[in-house]
Amino acid sequence: MGGRKLVPAALFCLVLAMLPSHAVTVAVMSVDLGSEWMKVAIVKPGVPMEIVLNKESRRKTPTAVCLKENERLLGDNALGVSVKNPKSVYRHLQSLLGKKHDNPQVALYQKRFPEHHLQEDPARGTVCFKNSEEMQYTPEELLGMVLNYSRGLAQDFAEQPIKDAVITVPAFFNQAERRAVLQAAQMAGLKVLQLINDNTAVALNYGVFRRKDIDNTVKNVMFYDMGSGSTTATIVTYQTVKTKEAGTQPQLQIRGVGFDRGLGGFEMDLRLRDHLAKLFNGQKKSKKDVRENHRAMAKLLKEAQRLKTVLSANMDFMAQVEGLMDDIDFKAKVTRAEFEELCADLFERVPGPVQDALSTAEMKLDEIEQVILVGGSTRVPKVQEVLLKAVGKEELGKNINADEAAAMGAVYQAAALSKAFKVKPFLVRDAAVFPIQVEFTRETEEEGVKSMKHNKRILFQRMAPYPQRKVITFNRYSDDFAFYINYGDLSFLSQEDLSVFGSLNLTTVKLSGVGNSFQKHADAESKGIKAHFNMDESGVLLLDRVESVFETIVEEKEEESTLTKLGNTISTLFGGGSSEPAPNVTEPVQDEEEVPPESGKDGKDEEGKGEAKTDEAAKDKQEDSEKSAGEEKSQEKTDDAGSKTDAKEEKDGEKSGSTEAEKDVEKKAKPQKKSKISEDITVELIINDILDPTADDLTSSKKKLQDLTDRDLAKQEREKSLNSLEAFIFETQDKLYQEDYQLVVSEEDKEQISAKLSEASEWMDEEGYTATTKQLREKLSQLKSLCKDMFFRVEERRKWPDRLAALDSILNTSSFFLRSAKMIPEDDQIFTEVELNMLEKVINETTTWKNETVAEQEKRSPKERPILLSKDIESKLALLDREVNYLLNKAKFAKPKAKAKAKNSTSSEKSSKANSTAEEKVIPPTEESTDTKSESPEEVQPGEAPPTEESTLHTDSDSQSQPTEETATTGPTENAQPENHIDDEL
Repeated sequence: MGGRKLVPAALFCLVLAMLPSHAVTVAVMSVDLGSEWMKVAIVKPGVPMEIVLNKESRRKTPTAVCLKENERLLGDNALGVSVKNPKSVYRHLQSLLGKKHDNPQVALYQKRFPEHHLQEDPARGTVCFKNSEEMQYTPEELLGMVLNYSRGLAQDFAEQPIKDAVITVPAFFNQAERRAVLQAAQMAGLKVLQLINDNTAVALNYGVFRRKDIDNTVKNVMFYDMGSGSTTATIVTYQTVKTKEAGTQPQLQIRGVGFDRGLGGFEMDLRLRDHLAKLFNGQKKSKKDVRENHRAMAKLLKEAQRLKTVLSANMDFMAQVEGLMDDIDFKAKVTRAEFEELCADLFERVPGPVQDALSTAEMKLDEIEQVILVGGSTRVPKVQEVLLKAVGKEELGKNINADEAAAMGAVYQAAALSKAFKVKPFLVRDAAVFPIQVEFTRETEEEGVKSMKHNKRILFQRMAPYPQRKVITFNRYSDDFAFYINYGDLSFLSQEDLSVFGSLNLTTVKLSGVGNSFQKHADAESKGIKAHFNMDESGVLLLDRVESVFETIVEEKEEESTLTKLGNTISTLFGGGSSEPAPNVTEPVQDEEEVPPESGKDGKDEEGKGEAKTDEAAKDKQEDSEKSAGEEKSQEKTDDAGSKTDAKEEKDGEKSGSTEAEKDVEKKAKPQKKSKISEDITVELIINDILDPTADDLTSSKKKLQDLTDRDLAKQEREKSLNSLEAFIFETQDKLYQEDYQLVVSEEDKEQISAKLSEASEWMDEEGYTATTKQLREKLSQLKSLCKDMFFRVEERRKWPDRLAALDSILNTSSFFLRSAKMIPEDDQIFTEVELNMLEKVINETTTWKNETVAEQEKRSPKERPILLSKDIESKLALLDREVNYLLNKAKFAKPKAKAKAKNSTSSEKSSKANSTAEEKVIPPTEESTDTKSESPEEVQPGEAPPTEESTLHTDSDSQSQPTEETATTGPTENAQPENHIDDEL
């Protein structure tokens, strides 16, 4: 099955290739998940990259959920309810993900939204919203509802089911927060291809649209993203790099990230809201404090958001809210200067992320070519003024869509990760913002005194590229032990950020079976306990496996040739004995002498899992491996200071690494004599930051969300049935007094129908609004059955004029055609007598039927069932049309008879029989050479000619033409018909 390729505009740099026909769903989506708004984009065959419009035809949708007793609203509908009933609407959920109940961020949320009752989850220690006495929801469940809603919007827009998605998250999200988003997506039934940092998605979108401008010269760009809830500054390096698979391709690398979790447009809105509340209280129109009224404060927040937008373009504006509280209207003038004074301390924090990003990247402002604005809050004039002064540039870049860039970049990545599409490669090197390290304790002995020594090994440094795999080796353990995975040095975070960050301890890893593996392989040499880590595309750290590795000496096999030895040595050095190249050669935090074989082994394992990475990623991992290996070497020296034997091993390692020649000789000599044995170790993970929901919890959450979805669908069906019944009652009552309906219904029937309609209307007023969907449908069905005959009679009478006029027209046309056909001379007649008689018979029968039926219908009362039916008229029309078209098609391809010319042609053939014998034998085959087609193009007819007319075509040619020419004209005629009609045949 061949795939059909659809190439969109070069602007999008996206080449879409459809899967074979058995692939039902090929569309993918992205969700730019902001704290206040979300943007959804899709890619499907024929649609390169497109922002999804919601049901209100808007390009962005509020991330809000409204939960009432028997109703759930999402998006704009939920936001509309927030003013009337703020307690039932849940917003800004992103700030609660992966947070324990005692986190300062939870206290801040409670202060901003005092109408909500936040409880502590007794099992996980996280937050949950108490919706009612028996029902409560976690932030992950509420976010799952939002994601499920976004998928519904995407599916409606794409007109096909969608499961695969790429979701954006802030770059500063830690491990617990990222896992929370993945859990929410799992509850929503979405398959997450990747969690992509929103700053990376923006950088990718920028690079994709400027692919031609990227070359091997390094170009540094800063993206300053101020959204509703937070601010991030990112330094990105663009340049082209060479890859083995795709040649030279553009690449973006995240070099530095700075952020401020609390600096955003929503904090400005809240300050404006509080200012408006203060102004209202100052007017003393009410004795009550407006700040204690949740509904009034929600109205003021909505007005504050509008006010902030207007003040970005105007120096002052009149804020006004009708019926703010106790039917009292509010009106006050606010200037831009007042707004800037309210947010003065926020504007002072604007340069902070820029300095942090430069510090992380170890760059100066002079090295940044351009600073580009992203996010809605960068439209505030004061933000731009302060930022421009901080970066020292002539102007700030505004050449990307500040709202949609992240969604568009994420959907490009979704298409790249999906198997359904092919995209032009654009290499992405993301970076981990927070370092991660492994900690463990072991017993050491110095001068006969035993003590416990605490060791730390950096696993992923700050700004380490990912996805990446790493292996750490424990050489001193021969029995079961435990180690800890924690965050590394976070001194670059402020005290406030550290308090919001949460637990610095990620996981405790308990290993069992280590002692058994040593007993089992007592005769082999231990090569340590190796723990394999993987930071995946979403920036989530996973412990793949832990294994105990041993090396044993085996008998040397028969002498191999020098070439074979050389091949095996090279294979061992670069692929661990595998004939295929390892896609990810990463061997950090390990003794240098073990890097090549372990590296290859790791590569083989990844191949087995089917995880393909780019060569560039492998190259990055090698570089990182070299750095971390150097660090580990120094750490090993410190750790092993009390052991003379280990000191000797380190010296030996240094010697073996001193020259490449000695290393090669050593590698060539040993692989044939030694065999490696690995045995998996049982791992028990104890999560220390935020516990993941159990399988039962996830199942329960999925069921809870599905029940709500089913309830919403049932409600929609009921509303649809209710509206249909209401509409039918009112429309039919009105129709009973229309002239068309009064003509066809008797007084008795009219009274009966009217009585039933009135009865149904009364039932609707009394019981209809509490009736079930089934009852509503049954009531509608009864009324339709009662009125069916009346509607039928009216419909038939409305169709008669047009149908009868069409029948008269075709009768006249057919009669004229029949008379014309009969006047053709006998010698030139192309129709047979049978054909003409058949047409005449159909015309006469149709005319008779029409006259008799119309006459009979005129005698009948309009209130009786008609005998003149529109479907009978249509069948008569179709019969006449078929007969006439048959004769017209025959006339279209008929050729005048020329018997004399045919004889001359035959005699000419006989006279040149010797020359034409070969060509005549070629006539029967349907396929002829392309040259013969061009000799007589005028002979190729657009329609299918009857087979008997093939000889007639030859008579049109010149009487003196040679038989070879005749043969040439015959070929194209026979060949042209199937070519021109290939669509019809298909």
